[in-house]
This record gives sequence, C-alpha cells and structure tokens, in this order.
Amino acid sequence: MQTAIIFDMDGTLFQTNLILEPALERTFEYLRQNNLWSGAAPIEQYRKIMGVPLEVVWKTLCPDHSDKIREKSNHFFQASLIEEIRQGNGALYENVLPSLQSLSESYPLFIASNGETAYLRAIMSTYNLERWIKGCYSIDIIPSKNKSQLVERIIKEQNIVSGFVVGDRASDINAAIDNNLIAIAVNFDFAQLAEIKKAHHIAEQFPQIIDIMNTYRIRSVGG
Repeated sequence: MQTAIIFDMDGTLFQTNLILEPALERTFEYLRQNNLWSGAAPIEQYRKIMGVPLEVVWKTLCPDHSDKIREKSNHFFQASLIEEIRQGNGALYENVLPSLQSLSESYPLFIASNGETAYLRAIMSTYNLERWIKGCYSIDIIPSKNKSQLVERIIKEQNIVSGFVVGDRASDINAAIDNNLIAIAVNFDFAQLAEIKKAHHIAEQFPQIIDIMNTYRIRSVGG
C-alpha cells in the first residue's frame, strides 16, 4: 500500500502549446490537399478543448466529416506531434525535471493522460522521464475514455491507498475527487478557472506542488 502522485501530461508536465500549432496546421493542410477542408486550421477551437479525449477533439473540430476521415486526421496529427517532439520543438514546463526528481524521493509517480500511447512514449523517452515516473497510463486502455476510470485502474494496479492527482482540466480534478484523492490544479496554458476551482489546491508554478506535498507530510507527522 502506498501514497502516490498521479500527473496529467499535456498542459501539466509538457508544454503542448509549443507543438500544437505546427502539428495542427500540418494536419489541416493535409485535409485541404485532399479537398476535405477549406479555410484556416481551427487552432483556437482546439486550445479551448485541449485535454479532452481525442475522439471528442475530432468530433468537435470536424463535425461534418465521417468517422473514417476523423480517424485519418487523428493519425496524421499524432504522427506530426511525435515528429515535433523528436525534432526538439517541445519542452517540459520550467522546473518540472528537478521537481519530479525531488518528489520521486518520497512518492511513487505515475502519469494518467488522455494522450495516445505512442505520443506519451515519445515524450517519456525524449526527456528520460522513466528515471522518476514508475508508470505511464494512456486513456487508450479505458473503453469509456473516462479519466476517473483510468485513475481508478492505476490505483488498483499499483495498490495505492492515498495520494494526489495533478492536472489542468476538469477531467483531472474529477478523477481525483471521484477516487478520494487530493486534487491539485496547475494554472498553466490550457487551464480554465471555471474547471479548476474545485481543486483542493491550485499551483501557479510547478515547484509549488512540492510545498503542497510538504504540508501533508507535516500534518501526517504531527497527527
């Protein structure tokens, strides 16, 4: 039995905004070339829904397209994202690496993400996150695409009895609350106050998470 920290990836550890626009532009250029899209890529629309399951993303961005076209679009988009990562065009948020190293000395760390497995592996390998992350879980393994159920699976598989979920969207906060964990919101690029205000704590910078953890350790010792 253990106390663990479960992190979201996009907008929490990884600055997805750095690779989002070029990958999305490339994807919609592909659609234009195949006479499946006209006009600008819906970048702002995607920014508003960033963090939702990919099935929802493509139904939102391409509401008039068939499921087959949406699937092709997502496949092209994922490949473009991975290429951007491998070319070094992405980045982790400031102080993520030293903070993860510090936290890993006291807690097992996991990732629960709405991103696809290959995409997550690209980030994990590029930044050598396996040094501190004990398991990286994709929403791919949950038929319902429900993040609360993904976190529940991590809890069961890893024998977690208490802990924290750190993320930037409503699905992360709900996943914590639904599983009786502490919800910590990071108020970064894609965060929306209306979604994260239910969190137990809100961090404006990543190292604040360490300070929050320390308050719980003090309470535990004092109690």
